Amino acid sequence: MGKMWLQVVRSTLERAGPAFIKWGQWAATRPDLFSRDLCTELSKLHTKAPEHSFAYTKKTIEKAFGRKLSEIFDEFEEKPLASGSIAQVHRASLLYRYRGRQIKPMVVAVKVRHPGVGESIRRDFEIINLVAKISKCIPKLKWLRLDESVQQFAVFMMSQVDLAREAAHLSRFTYNFRRWKDVSFPKPVYPLVHPAVLVETFEQGECVSYYVDELEGHERLKSALAHIGTHALLKMLLVDNFIHADMHPGNILVRVTQSKPSQKRIFKSKPHVVFLDVGMTAELSKNDRPILLEFFKAIARRDGQTVAECTLQLSKKQNCPNPEAFVKEVKESFDFWGTPEGDLIHPAECIEQLLEKVRHYRVNIDGNVCTVMVTTLVLEGWQRKLDPDYDVMHTLQTLLLKSDWAESLSYTIEGLMAP
Repeated sequence: MGKMWLQVVRSTLERAGPAFIKWGQWAATRPDLFSRDLCTELSKLHTKAPEHSFAYTKKTIEKAFGRKLSEIFDEFEEKPLASGSIAQVHRASLLYRYRGRQIKPMVVAVKVRHPGVGESIRRDFEIINLVAKISKCIPKLKWLRLDESVQQFAVFMMSQVDLAREAAHLSRFTYNFRRWKDVSFPKPVYPLVHPAVLVETFEQGECVSYYVDELEGHERLKSALAHIGTHALLKMLLVDNFIHADMHPGNILVRVTQSKPSQKRIFKSKPHVVFLDVGMTAELSKNDRPILLEFFKAIARRDGQTVAECTLQLSKKQNCPNPEAFVKEVKESFDFWGTPEGDLIHPAECIEQLLEKVRHYRVNIDGNVCTVMVTTLVLEGWQRKLDPDYDVMHTLQTLLLKSDWAESLSYTIEGLMAP
């Protein structure tokens, strides 16, 4: 697909409505279904949406919580900090009173869903669903099983639209990481949680892309960031089986111990990572989890036969028309990657090339499994920039290739990061 057409696809989705934008973002995480060029282009989807009025924000909050805005907040910034396709975010400070005594206000972020988003998404979704059903009648598109993919996408959309569900995810992540000093999540402020409004703690920090792309030097700080991110992902994947599935740089904040780091002191600063926007999560089934772990172990060993066989098991319904050819080609690739010349290829690139073969041979992979793979690749990508010597896949294989990894894993990861 030419570069111009890729841009046309992206700009068309941007104009089509929130469900189409979200579908594009979701499709960008499915390199097993769509070409790498298309996935790369769709990952740039611009989600900034027009802001709705402050009058609507005020009305929505008061309706959700049954109280006047001035009874809940000491201050409320009318201009939103950001506006996405589903909601916009305002900065505010909560009004606390205790036995007639006012306590220092607490700064919070207030997410308010845009008007008509639910109806708009339902309408858009009906169109997407119709296209998916039509695709079943086209032989060249039938293998994609777009109707099933649309059902997976529907679950993804529900988690994005229902802000109360995001609050539940935040609470679960906060509990899972309760012993970690270097990782945190915004905390929902109950009872100020509603499907249309979410009040959560306001988190300060610099976007991780500043450290990845702009900050020069400070290798110690960058290396610490790479370690924290890796072990956080490994904990989500291997210990908790509850994974943040939208881990792009815009959703990761970093703060250091002092607000204005000097050239001298930044080397002594220990970074703290804050993960935002946890509406999209992934959990692996009891069947998928051991297969995916065996898949990662096989990649670590450069065992192409097992990698291909595991991949073919990563779907409830496998419709690959030629599994033998798929296994043969994957095995040949991994045999090359096991040579001194092929050893220069990074394991993450092995996974990317494998997903290209998955698409070529029409191998089905369940959505959650692919989400986990792509999340690993996204995280690994910016970590390679932070610390080229630190290898996510090597850390993974060191843990997984231990004979007693299942018993020692939780202890090992928690022990690495907990105070």
